[in-house]
Amino acid sequence: MTTSRRLADRKIARFERNISKKGSESTKKGYSYPVGPIVLGFFVFVVVGSSLFQIIRTASSRGMV
Repeated sequence: MTTSRRLADRKIARFERNISKKGSESTKKGYSYPVGPIVLGFFVFVVVGSSLFQIIRTASSRGMV
């Protein structure tokens, strides 16, 4: 067998192993959030605080009619 034939057979074997592994990849069991809980809490704090501030500012500028 020539060197190039042996290299080709080795590459084919490696390719076949990779193909057989492809479908048997394990999936994650748990669900992970794309952001951490601190960042999520800060975002909720900013959104809720901003909306409350806007409501108070609008109510005070209209004179609470």
